[in-house]
Amino acid sequence: MLIDSHCHLDHWEEAERPGLIARAGEAGVGTLITIGVRMRQAALLKSIAEAFPNVWCTVGIHPHNAGEEPVPEVADLVALADHPRVVGIGESGLDYHYDKAPRDVAAESFRSHIRAARETGLPLVVHARDADADISRILQEEHDRGGAFPFLLHCFSSGRQLAEDAVKIGGHVSFSGIITFRRSDDLRALARDLPEDRLLVETDAPYLAPEPWRGKRCEPAMVAQTAKALASVRGLTMPALADLTAANTQRLFSRLRVAEAA
Repeated sequence: MLIDSHCHLDHWEEAERPGLIARAGEAGVGTLITIGVRMRQAALLKSIAEAFPNVWCTVGIHPHNAGEEPVPEVADLVALADHPRVVGIGESGLDYHYDKAPRDVAAESFRSHIRAARETGLPLVVHARDADADISRILQEEHDRGGAFPFLLHCFSSGRQLAEDAVKIGGHVSFSGIITFRRSDDLRALARDLPEDRLLVETDAPYLAPEPWRGKRCEPAMVAQTAKALASVRGLTMPALADLTAANTQRLFSRLRVAEAA
């Protein structure tokens, strides 16, 4: 069974979610992780995860929203994550494409999230857009100053150097429907070359539907199409790719692994 390592189930109404999750299951997607983008959203995401046995969540502040709330204290993030359905921190990071928050504030928030990931042992979900050099620098600085921490570059569409820098310090890389787009040759080449134990798949639903649904509302079921594209570039069968990425996801999101093993 596939795992959609990154989606936003709060974008659907409560009455829509059972059908959404059922369609994912029919497509071979057995587990979903819904992602936090605001601190005040955490209670909603926990309630969604509690309502479905195959749904888990993360807590944190998206860089788009970093200017809307105070920079989170590490202790506050750690406290929010003290819940059995919370498997990660974030998403946090930097986005210089939209620049919706002051860059210094976003960077400070990013560092708080990194430190919470280190303290909890839960992986940090990193949003990276047009900020490769600063993201790589901050990840490396925090690694050097405080020690290793688990993290994932989600919905990867950045340059090869950022991915390779991340892998060197223990990071993972997740591919979305972008890998299916006609002009994503460089991204497919990177997906071919990265170590197999660092690869995950996701939808980022309701965004970035893969081909042939590009431009339509994305659903977690569509991660199967992204997985098919990744299997092709890696020279794997779909069952082998599903097994590989599920194992990687369970290893990275360690609380997810423990809960599923139970």
